[in-house]
Amino acid sequence: MTAAGAPALPQTCYPAVWLWPGQALYAGPSLRLEPHSGAAWCLVVGADLEVTVTAGRQRIVARSVLIPPRTVHHLDTAGGRLVSCYLDPSSDRASGCQRRFRCSAGEFATDHVDADALTRVPTDDDAAQRWLDLAAPASPRRLDPRIGDVLARIGSDAVDAPSARSLATELGVSESRFLHLFRGEAGTSLRQYRLWMRLIRAGVALSAGKNLTEAAVEAGFASPSHLADRFKATFGLTASQLLGSGTVVRVPGGESSGVGPSHHEAPA
Repeated sequence: MTAAGAPALPQTCYPAVWLWPGQALYAGPSLRLEPHSGAAWCLVVGADLEVTVTAGRQRIVARSVLIPPRTVHHLDTAGGRLVSCYLDPSSDRASGCQRRFRCSAGEFATDHVDADALTRVPTDDDAAQRWLDLAAPASPRRLDPRIGDVLARIGSDAVDAPSARSLATELGVSESRFLHLFRGEAGTSLRQYRLWMRLIRAGVALSAGKNLTEAAVEAGFASPSHLADRFKATFGLTASQLLGSGTVVRVPGGESSGVGPSHHEAPA
């Protein structure tokens, strides 16, 4: 496993996960994922074949699918290679990605306008950045400045961020009102958003060469098994299974997990 900020990967370093503040990108073979759901939007692109996404009674077959947060789904690539991108639901990239799809199927979106180009699997840091920029270009969205501040605080330290009650008191609203406001602005619950940012932090720790126990402690999980459970529920496999597949974890440019994703606040 390479360290954060290392030179760009050679073409043979594959499969890989790239981590940016609030975002994650996987490129590689199918990992036979179990049903899962997470706090982030998930864009999946079949590099070789169409993918099948099943959620409850709904079944979608397409080359590119955008899956909304907190949606339990099963992904089948029919043995083909996969590129999947997880986008912070409150970020400019998430809103930009949603606008790039031509069709909808219930809560899902299909047929990304650049789907053909996105089937080219990135194999180094620069290619991964270009893939992300094409798939989910930043598209400014209005965000309540109060929630924007909360998101920034969680992004800088998801482990020790204040409780919902404390944040509500700071904003001068009830806890239930704050949680409702947060969900409406951030696109997911406060608990799920914190979990997402902690998983990113754990991934950054792994990219720096730390083991699962150290990564769990650094990201605020009670134990390695707690991290494993949350990782599997979010991504469909455990961190050990991911690393055991030979996947390299990258942090392009050595960016810190303490820098939140880009947001544009609404005028006060």
